[in-house]
Amino acid sequence: MPPGSQTAIPCLLMRGGTSKGPFFRAEDLPQEVATRDRVLLAALGSPDLRQIDGIGGAHPLTSKVGIVSLSQVAGVDLEFLFAQLQPDKDTVDTTPNCGNMLAAVVPFALETGMVQAQGDSTTLRVLTRNTGMQCDITVDTRGGVVQYDGSARIDGAPGTSAPVTINFLDTAGSVCAGLLPTGQVLDRVTVNVPGQAPFTLDVTCIDNGMPLVIFKAIDLGCTGYESVAELNADGPLKARIEALRLQVSVLMGLGDVSNKNYPKMTLIAPPRAGGALSTRSFIPHVCHDVIGVLAAVTVGTACVMPGSVCDGVARLPGASLEQTVSVEHPTGEFSVALGLDPIQPQNVIRAALLRTARLLMRGEVMVPASVWDGRQ
Repeated sequence: MPPGSQTAIPCLLMRGGTSKGPFFRAEDLPQEVATRDRVLLAALGSPDLRQIDGIGGAHPLTSKVGIVSLSQVAGVDLEFLFAQLQPDKDTVDTTPNCGNMLAAVVPFALETGMVQAQGDSTTLRVLTRNTGMQCDITVDTRGGVVQYDGSARIDGAPGTSAPVTINFLDTAGSVCAGLLPTGQVLDRVTVNVPGQAPFTLDVTCIDNGMPLVIFKAIDLGCTGYESVAELNADGPLKARIEALRLQVSVLMGLGDVSNKNYPKMTLIAPPRAGGALSTRSFIPHVCHDVIGVLAAVTVGTACVMPGSVCDGVARLPGASLEQTVSVEHPTGEFSVALGLDPIQPQNVIRAALLRTARLLMRGEVMVPASVWDGRQ
C-alpha cells in the first residue's frame, strides 16, 4: 500500500439506550486481540480528550464499541462483545457488560442481514461474551424491517422510540465470583485516603450484571442530590471514592482495579421523585447523568435484599414476588422489573427492562493502514 493510505472498515453508528458508538461484525475486524484494540482506539480517536481524530464522542458513554457475530452455541442466535474505551486513555476494556449498547445488538444484526425478521416482532437470544450472560432481546419488526419510531421513552435519551425489551436470564456474578462477592450482604470497611483522615462506612458489594459498590451518600458527607457537575468538581470526594474502590475491590476478589472500569461506585439516598431510591453513579471516576442498565438491575436487586445498605433507605411498593423498582438518577429514573424466588424471596431470579435504540449512520470508518492493513 502507498504511504498515507487508510483501511476502510464497515460499521454502523448506533445509539443503544443512553450510550452510542460504532457496531462492527466480528469478521470485519482483526482476529488478533492486540491489533483489534489498536484499530478500535484509532477508530474512536483515543487517547485524546476530544477524540478529534476519530468518531468517539469525547465522553465515556459515547466511547463504546459493539462487536457482533453469529453464535455456534446451541440455542443462542448472536454473540455480543462490548468494548469500553476512554477518551483520554489507550485502554480497551472487554471485561464488563453494557446493557445500553446491548439494546442495539439485534437491530444491528437485522440491519446488516446477519439475521432475518421473524414477523411483527423478533426475539433473539444473545450471549454477551464479556461475562457469559445470556438474554432474550425483542424488537419491533413490523413490515419485516426494524422499526425505530414508537412511544417508548427512556430518561437520558430525547424523544420516544420503538421499545427494545431485554429479559436477562442469568446475571448473578457477571464479573465477580457470585452475587455477593464478599460473602456478605453488608461490609463495614475503614478506608485510608492519601492526605485525608481515614473514614469508616457500610457498603454492599454486589454483582447482578455489573459489579457495584453501593454506599450511603451521607456517609461521605454528601446529600446524594448534588448535581453531576458539583460531584465531578469535588476533588476530595472523588479521592475518597477511589480509595474506597481500590480497597473494596480486593475484598470482592477483583484484585488491583486501578486500570479497570469496574466496580462502579454508587451513592444512594432516599428517593425524591416517587421512585424507590436516588442514585449517583461514578463509572468509575466520573459521575454520570444516568445509571447504566445492568447497574440499575444490580441496585434494584440490593433494594429487595434485607440487610443491604439500601435497607431502610429504599422505599418499595410492598411485599410481592414481582417487584418494579424505580431507580432515580440525575436525569430521571430507570425502572427494573424483578422476579423473586418464591422459596427465598431475597433472591432475584428474573430481571427485565425496557430500552430503545436507533441507527444513526451507516458506512465505513477509516483507520490508518499503519494500524491495520485489512489483512488477518
